[in-house]
Amino acid sequence: MRIFYSDHFVIPLPEGHRFPIRKYSLLRERLVAAGLVRPEALVVPDAATDEQLRLVHTHRYVRAVVEGTLDAAEIRRLGLPWSEALVERSRRSVGGTIRAARCAITDGYAANLAGGTHHAFADRGEGFCVFNDVAVATRVLQREERVGRVVVIDTDVHQGNGTAAIFSHDPTAFTFSMHGARNFPFHKEESDLDIELPDGCTDEMFLDVVRRGTTEALERSRADLAFYIAGADAFEGDALGRLSVSMAGLADRDAIVYDECEQAGVPVTIVMGGGY
Repeated sequence: MRIFYSDHFVIPLPEGHRFPIRKYSLLRERLVAAGLVRPEALVVPDAATDEQLRLVHTHRYVRAVVEGTLDAAEIRRLGLPWSEALVERSRRSVGGTIRAARCAITDGYAANLAGGTHHAFADRGEGFCVFNDVAVATRVLQREERVGRVVVIDTDVHQGNGTAAIFSHDPTAFTFSMHGARNFPFHKEESDLDIELPDGCTDEMFLDVVRRGTTEALERSRADLAFYIAGADAFEGDALGRLSVSMAGLADRDAIVYDECEQAGVPVTIVMGGGY
C-alpha cells in the first residue's frame, strides 16, 4: 500500500492558535513506530500545479492564495493565517491525493496522510481547508481518462459542504456525507446523499449509518473509484466532534467501508479529514 504525506512543511501560527497542525506528523510517526508502515513506503508527493488546481478552483481564488492577496474576510473564513508554507503544504496535500488516487487505480487502495479538505469551495476556502483535494484529484483523473465516475464517502463529523457544492448536479461524481446535524457547517449544502447524526451518537447507530450509506452510495454511483474521507473527529474524545464513537467503532467503520468497496470492485483512495 502506497502512503503519501506532506507534514514536513511547518505552518507558522499565531501564539495560542488551536488548529492541530502537528496531527499530520504525529500520525506518520505513530504508523512507523507501530510497525504498520515501513518508512520506505511513505512517499512525499509532488505539489499540485496551478493548472491542476484551476480544474476546480477559480483563477481568481488560486491566484489570491498563491500571491497572498486574500482579503481579511477570506482569511477569517479560512481560519488560518496566510504564509508561503501554507500554500506549499496545501499544494502538497492535493498532490498527495492525486498520487494516491492514481495508485489506488492500479493497486486497489492507497492513502494520503492529509487531505479530506472538504470545506473548500471553487471560489473560497473555509474551515481550515484551502483547496479541495478530492475534487481536484477527481478532475485530474477524469482528464487523464483513468476514471469516469467517482463516489465520495465522507464520514467526517462535519458535512462535506464544499465537495457537495463543487459536484452539485454532476452525474460523474456522487457525494455521500454522514455528519453531525448540529455541527459545523451550520448552513449545509446538498450532497447526493446526506445522513445527519444527533449529538452523542454512539457506535451502534453510527455503524448502521456507515453500512447503509456506503452501500447505497456505491449502488447509486456505479463508480470507478471511491474517495474515503476517514475523519477521526467522530471519536468520543474529540474536542469538537459532539459524537460518542469509540476507537473500536472507528476501526469497524473503516472495515465496513473497505469491505463494501471491495465487494463492489471499487478501488479506494483514503484521505485523512478532521480530528481535533
